Amino acid sequence: MLAEVTRRLDAGHGSGILLLCVIIEGITLCSTQLEGMTSVPSEYAKTLGGKLRAIRQQQGLSLHGVEEKSKGRWKAVVVGSYERGDRAVTVQKLAELADFYGVPIRELLPGSASAAAAAAAPPRLILDLEALQHLDASEAGPLTRYAATIQAQRGDYNGKVLSIRQDDMRTLAVIYDESPTTLTERFISWGVLNPEAKGEIEESEVAEA
Repeated sequence: MLAEVTRRLDAGHGSGILLLCVIIEGITLCSTQLEGMTSVPSEYAKTLGGKLRAIRQQQGLSLHGVEEKSKGRWKAVVVGSYERGDRAVTVQKLAELADFYGVPIRELLPGSASAAAAAAAPPRLILDLEALQHLDASEAGPLTRYAATIQAQRGDYNGKVLSIRQDDMRTLAVIYDESPTTLTERFISWGVLNPEAKGEIEESEVAEA
C-alpha cells in the first residue's frame, strides 16, 4: 500500500520547498527538493547512490543494461546521476527502482543491511538460485524460504547464486530431518549446490565427531 503527500513550503527568495512523503509498507519516507535552486550532493544522497550502484552491480547490470532491461523506462544517464548523488531521487522513484530491481525498498536506504557484510571470505557452499526456481515447491520450498531469509539479512540480491555456511546446512538438515551429508548430496543431485560442498560438509562432520 502506497500513499503520497506533497506540500509546498515557502523558502523565500522566490523558491519553494517541495516536501514529498510516501508511506510504503508502513514505512514513511520523506524527501525535500528546492525548486529553482541547485545544491551540492548531500552525504545522504551519495550514500543512497552507493546503495543503488551496489544492487545494480550485484545483478550484473551495467547502466546501459538497466536501460535495455527496463525498455527505456530507466535511462542510463539518469540512473548514473542517482548513483553519483548528482540528482535527487524522490521516494516515489526510489520505490519504483526497488520494484525494478526486485528488492525491498529498505535495502536501498542508507543504514540498511549491505551485501558487503557477506563478502568476508570466499564462499565454499554455493546455492544456484536460478536452478532453485525450477524445482518442485513441495520439496524445495523450505530451501527456497531459507535462502530468501538469508538474502534479506545480507541485502544480497544478485538473483543468481547465494553463498551459505556450514551452520546453514546444519539448520536445513534439521528442517529436512536428514543428516547434513545426506542433505548435501540431495541438493547436489538437484543441481542447486556446488559439488565441492560435499567434501566441506564431510570434513566438518569428521572434525566434530
